Amino acid sequence: MNKLRTLGKWIGGIFLTLILLVVVAYFTISHNINQRIQKPYSFTTENLAIPTDKATLQRGEHLATIKGCTDCHGKNLAGKIFMNDGPIGRIVAANLTRGKGGRPADYSTSDWLMALRHGVDRKGRPLLFMPSHESTVLAEPDLQALIAYCQQVPAVDNELPGHDIGPVAKVMTYLGKMPLLPVEMIDHQKPMVARADTTLGIGQGKYLSITCTGCHRPDLKGGDPVAPGFPPTPNLTSTGATGRWTLDQFVHTLRTGKTPNGHQINNDHMPWKMTAAYSDIELASLYQYFRSLK
Repeated sequence: MNKLRTLGKWIGGIFLTLILLVVVAYFTISHNINQRIQKPYSFTTENLAIPTDKATLQRGEHLATIKGCTDCHGKNLAGKIFMNDGPIGRIVAANLTRGKGGRPADYSTSDWLMALRHGVDRKGRPLLFMPSHESTVLAEPDLQALIAYCQQVPAVDNELPGHDIGPVAKVMTYLGKMPLLPVEMIDHQKPMVARADTTLGIGQGKYLSITCTGCHRPDLKGGDPVAPGFPPTPNLTSTGATGRWTLDQFVHTLRTGKTPNGHQINNDHMPWKMTAAYSDIELASLYQYFRSLK
């Protein structure tokens, strides 16, 4: 009996030690992430002339759709609570209009560029979950068009709460499994792209595919789920299942969310309602680029 009691105390001691180690590890991780969230940054101020002609605004509206701006911030760009899950936390897409709770009256083109090119707000604070690591490689004419469109959308009053980052999001960020801080993922010395390939083909497909890399990884071969509860991300290259699709099947899937085998994709997991807005040439270019990757 004494031996059993001693063994029980020994096991209980190990268990309590493990709990203590987990608690210490989490608080270490939480402190690290909180410091990174609060870290101030300073980058060289950039500026662009912003045209307001009809063609530019139409291009900007198209980009706002296919780059996921309206998917996260809403069709009117007034923002919304993008996710509210206890372990992950509350993730908020900001009000981008000039209404109450949105951009201030003096929000400038330079401020837009800080967000889109560097992933920080006008005070140099990191923007959380803002995919600036994707928008930073937009070509100058596309940056002009996107900013032009965002600057002229009607003001909407929509005051939103701030982010509240939960323990799972902090741990996943610490392990490099969640893009909480895109500012850390950007080469801030890289100059602005002068112009992008807009003709049908692999070049345009590569330029457009940057939007896909956030979930499908830089090599587009997919991998682990991007968040708890999500499915693994598929391989988009010629060696994956999509590599066996015809162009018509590829276009049909990205326009309807229904794969060739009849599976209906959950738009929350793969934003096919966003890709449905791509033009025929853009989708054909993506298809060619994906097929070119081994």
